[in-house]
Amino acid sequence: MNHNIEERLKQHYAEAGISRKVYEFGMKIETDLKERFETIDQIAEYNQLKVVHAMQKARVNTECFQYASGYGYNDFGRDTLEKVYAYIFHTEDALVRPQITCGTHALALALAANLRPGDEMISVAGKPYDTLEEVIGIRKSKGSLKEYGISYRQVDLLADGSFDFETIEKTVRPDTKLVTIQRSKGYQTRPSFSVEQIGEVIRFMKERFPDVICMVDNCYGEFVELQEPSDVGADLVVGSLIKNPGGGLAPIGGYIAGRKDLIENCAYRLTSPGLGKEVGASLGVMKDFYQGLFLAPTVVKGAVKGAIFAAGIYEKLGFSVIPSMKEERHDIIQAVEFGTAEGVIRFCQGIQAAAPVDSYVTPEPWAMPGYDSDVIMAAGAFVQGSSIELSADAPIKPPYAVYFQGGLTWEHAKFGILMTLQKLTEAGVVTIE
Repeated sequence: MNHNIEERLKQHYAEAGISRKVYEFGMKIETDLKERFETIDQIAEYNQLKVVHAMQKARVNTECFQYASGYGYNDFGRDTLEKVYAYIFHTEDALVRPQITCGTHALALALAANLRPGDEMISVAGKPYDTLEEVIGIRKSKGSLKEYGISYRQVDLLADGSFDFETIEKTVRPDTKLVTIQRSKGYQTRPSFSVEQIGEVIRFMKERFPDVICMVDNCYGEFVELQEPSDVGADLVVGSLIKNPGGGLAPIGGYIAGRKDLIENCAYRLTSPGLGKEVGASLGVMKDFYQGLFLAPTVVKGAVKGAIFAAGIYEKLGFSVIPSMKEERHDIIQAVEFGTAEGVIRFCQGIQAAAPVDSYVTPEPWAMPGYDSDVIMAAGAFVQGSSIELSADAPIKPPYAVYFQGGLTWEHAKFGILMTLQKLTEAGVVTIE
């Protein structure tokens, strides 16, 4: 690095509140990660070309960005974007809509659309993400699948975090209609699944139970690897546009990609029987949807680098991190176990202090709807709740693990992690030798 630039950079970090000791500790970690970062750059380049090719194949043009309102009949931009998603995910069809409010909504939609009273769904990846517990009916909630006579069972993972194939085979029954696989760890300290691992369990299911729908919750995983779960046999792949594929520009929305008949069911459930995909105006968000998708591989690259940097920092300091600095990445989430509520809170306060929006706000735990404990969330984001932007959250309960994700650029992610370390050292939770 040019000596003059380096000194000015150090000065700028100091003005932002980062001590020289914290900065130099971070620089040592970053130097160790140079080779890892080169591999991540290559994955991003591959996925960038994949997105561009899909847009070219779908013949995206400026007409796609025009405003559509009312019923949304013949919304050319909306329909073309769904072709782009189908091309990227190599599926028969896709549903990509601003009317899908978040990832939980997209998953609830896919489940409710394709399950009927008397059907059973099974999670083969153990406990699902907290907000799905009320969707399913594990925790009582109005409108849950349980209220509509849809039953649920789960197969816990083995002690090493892998799929329990023997128990899965014993658990599936004649009324089992769908199995769901959550790619990311959620609020758990298990490893996230690779696309290859997901492919193994899908092949296992298809060989023994070919009529059972295999659905993958792909949240936080898009563009982290060269393949997506739909490339290894998933019937449905579901995610949120305010996570990876929105590239930080999508202001709302979700997607479901998969088999044409299953997507058709989702469209009828989202709008109305008889209307399906024909209605649902894009209301002027198409340019952001397209441009966010175009930027997504590069944005995800920055987030993955940030996650690895966080792992390197806190692993070096002796904390348990999942995954480790050297492990391959399958999503953008980095878990760090602090063992105390104070560690989690200080980390989140560091992320907030590094934000471009609401940096002066101090996050505190609160009883957030959909969760079974107090939760702290830090996200000074341009899009509310966008977890592709620099953010962190954690349930305030043992093992007191924080879940860090996002960063629209690697440079911002780096600053955020250094600020967490600064807050933790100031509080005496962490000591840098």
